[in-house]
Amino acid sequence: MPETFEFGKNWQNYAAAIDETRIDAAVLAIREKLEVSRLDGLGFVDVGSGSGLMSLAARRLGARVLSFDVDADSVACTRALKERFFSDDPDWRVMDGSVLDPSFLKGVGTFDIVYSWGVLHHTGDMWRAIENVTQLAKPVARVFIAIYNDQGRTSRHWLAIKRAYNKLPESLRWIVLWPCLVRLWGPTILRDTARGQPLRSWREYRSLRGMSAWHDVVDWVGGYPFEVAKPEEIFDFFRTRGWTLSALKTCGGGLGCNEFVFNRSSADAGNPGEVSGT
Repeated sequence: MPETFEFGKNWQNYAAAIDETRIDAAVLAIREKLEVSRLDGLGFVDVGSGSGLMSLAARRLGARVLSFDVDADSVACTRALKERFFSDDPDWRVMDGSVLDPSFLKGVGTFDIVYSWGVLHHTGDMWRAIENVTQLAKPVARVFIAIYNDQGRTSRHWLAIKRAYNKLPESLRWIVLWPCLVRLWGPTILRDTARGQPLRSWREYRSLRGMSAWHDVVDWVGGYPFEVAKPEEIFDFFRTRGWTLSALKTCGGGLGCNEFVFNRSSADAGNPGEVSGT
């Protein structure tokens, strides 16, 4: 079995680039997707916090934040970001923990907003992880998750690439990474160049939740474990558990994540309907 990807090392490399522009983009992403102007007084849990950027954005919006990650380097990265912007703030906690650990989850409480972007499909047990994040939600709550799109044969092809990447010594991973970079970004760069704006899309990538194009490529190519789901599978999973879809952004059947926001009222929580396994 190949080793899992060291997500935290990639995020630590990215963290040095976090500035006010990236933070503003992350804040805007939360505000737009949740259709809010502020999160004052609300509990926000960032499941798999990575760099800590989205936790920082939620805290900037006034939420009481819990960030946790199973990767020690990611936890360190999030703590460093907290120290940089919200030192000694009791309303932002950073913990080492797994979304697959029921005892840990029971100890952290429940939240108004459960956020997990591009994380649950890397746990090695995606459907149990999705089930577990719903246990972190209050009776009236919102869940905001992003899950890799199931492209059938193409997804299986990328799974093989990710396995190959992680089997290689770090010094040789460029053999897989650079061809993938060309495959992922080559057409876009050529199109921008033809329009007289070389690398425009690459530079503007930071407007997407404050992310970095390069670090997202490394995360995509190396990201293993790797699972996928069709949008309707995620929808059905939540619907049968009493959740209502309030926002959806798909990747158009292509490469990347489908984004979902689900709402639940106290009435929904008390009468979830028939629950089917996935």
